[in-house]
Amino acid sequence: MISALKRHWPEYLMEAWGLGMFMVAAGLVGTVIFYPQSPVHQALPNPFVQRVMMGLGMGLTAMAIMYSPWGKRSGAHINPAVTLTFYRLQKIGPWDAFFYIVFQFLGGLLGVLLVALLLRAPFIQAPVNYVVTVPGPAGNVAAFWGEFTIAVIMMGTVLYSSNQPHLAHLTPFFAGCLIVSYVVFESPLSGFGMNPARTVASALPSGIWTAIWLYFVAPISGMLTAAEIYLRLFGPHKIFCAKLYHDPAHQCIHCGHRIYWHRPHPR
Repeated sequence: MISALKRHWPEYLMEAWGLGMFMVAAGLVGTVIFYPQSPVHQALPNPFVQRVMMGLGMGLTAMAIMYSPWGKRSGAHINPAVTLTFYRLQKIGPWDAFFYIVFQFLGGLLGVLLVALLLRAPFIQAPVNYVVTVPGPAGNVAAFWGEFTIAVIMMGTVLYSSNQPHLAHLTPFFAGCLIVSYVVFESPLSGFGMNPARTVASALPSGIWTAIWLYFVAPISGMLTAAEIYLRLFGPHKIFCAKLYHDPAHQCIHCGHRIYWHRPHPR
């Protein structure tokens, strides 16, 4: 444990920074769009248009984090469900996985607290409510299956594209596009969590823990399901690294290589 912390603490902090920035963006954009006194909210009262604007904000933020130098270095998991899935696939060490998850939770919480400090009531009070994720009018069952489905699609897309030489550099773009579509079309079911650390980051300061279990069980089980499907379709030798985008310019703590496309893989 101590050895992993000494060697890889920069990557752990980058994971915290990544989810922290995502939550800062979610808080700022969410307040601008959904706070009733916001000029943007008043100019765009249509809920669908509001979700499109929110989706674009979050999708572009996610892409920026994944394509950033720090995102390329850590692998930009910024989600415990992603980290646990790569651990299941034996592409990240146990202590690295542990600290990735710890720092993801810490980073997300600090991001929310920072927005609360800056914006105060418009962010803290209803209807923004710390941008909490809670089930929609369709109930917990619909929220669960919504979260499960988007997790399966996201991890399936990440695994397929990141392990194809001609698509790997587009993995953050694909992930960002999926986030846009999830906010627009799935968020009415569950609020679009797909990330236990993101949900807890909002739940802790708000005290709103509605159906918190499903925001853990659905994303994790969904991504693990996608991993099992990928393994059966393509085999373990077709999973090269735990990074969403393996930029050869950055040394990798997971596979230990700057470039992995050209080294031989066991068949």
